[in-house]
Amino acid sequence: MKITRLTVYQVDLPLEHPYWLSAGRLKFECLDATLIKVDTDAGITGWGEGTPWGHTYVPAHGPGIRAGIETMAPFVLGRDPRKLLDVERAMDLALPGHLYAKSPIDMACWDIAGQAAGLPIADLMGGCSRTPRPIASSVGAKTIEETRAIMERYRARGYVAHSVKIGGDVARDIARIRDVEARKRDGEILLYDVNRGWSRAQALQVMQACPQVTFEQPCETLDDIAAIARKHAAPVSVDESLVTLQDAARIARDGLAEVFGIKLNRVGGLTKAARIRDIALAHGIDMFVMATGGTVLADTEALHLAATIPDDACRAVWACQDMITVDIADGRGPRNEGGHLHLPEAPGLGVHPDEAALGQLRAIYEMAE
Repeated sequence: MKITRLTVYQVDLPLEHPYWLSAGRLKFECLDATLIKVDTDAGITGWGEGTPWGHTYVPAHGPGIRAGIETMAPFVLGRDPRKLLDVERAMDLALPGHLYAKSPIDMACWDIAGQAAGLPIADLMGGCSRTPRPIASSVGAKTIEETRAIMERYRARGYVAHSVKIGGDVARDIARIRDVEARKRDGEILLYDVNRGWSRAQALQVMQACPQVTFEQPCETLDDIAAIARKHAAPVSVDESLVTLQDAARIARDGLAEVFGIKLNRVGGLTKAARIRDIALAHGIDMFVMATGGTVLADTEALHLAATIPDDACRAVWACQDMITVDIADGRGPRNEGGHLHLPEAPGLGVHPDEAALGQLRAIYEMAE
């Protein structure tokens, strides 16, 4: 089997509500999605997606994905998509770094490999759980009142896990955390996500005041997190600073976090994410699994990885589909059912888009005759 064609689409994904990170430091209203269709000479087609959370959140952006695919296309065309490591090495040699640009191609190849084997991706990766995974909401707000309103909106949709965005103002953050905790429902899973919004001193003030809750990415870098690690008792999750296998190894070795937030687009796709998962499992580190943003395709990819994690080590998945106003798959694929996502049983990814809903075709790359 050989890859014969790569077709690239760009889709704007407007958010249902304006979204704030780090207590209003960053605002987002629309995401730039790249969808890639990978055709083979065996008649099997795979789909991949790369949707960074805007252009200002981390070093990844939509136009960069499309430029990266253009650079890597000649090195990917003609390869067997079932040989995931061969495709991975070809991309790494063609374009060092830029993991977010490689993720959609990796996803599409896993989709093809699963279809060829007649197995869902999660089974192809070595077997999986069928336990539905809780969906974590993403509560981007600036005030206590807004936070309450957004959480109630998600609770009305059945959500039992919530990622509450904080950061930027110590007194306000402590007040919001205490307010959320006072209203926490039985069985809810809560994470307080700072998105790198604190200095070391600010982080210590809040984490010492609220040692019973889990904080995600309290500071900018792993060095910052390491510097304050022995000065507080709060559990830590790391996501923005968890990019490479080397990052995962350092976090595990130095005891910098109790939770990994694995964002598939950020780390380069399923192939690389599976290694990070194994580092976490080997060191007793729990995991949240997330798409960086995007449609039901990206959410489904995250669900497949989450299903390869033992139930007691997987806290939740984060899905973006309830935050956007565009549906490219007409309701197909894993959707919110009582605050959970259920793994598809179809071979491969388990959901493909409607091409007519994808808008602008940006590029086609074909294997030479």
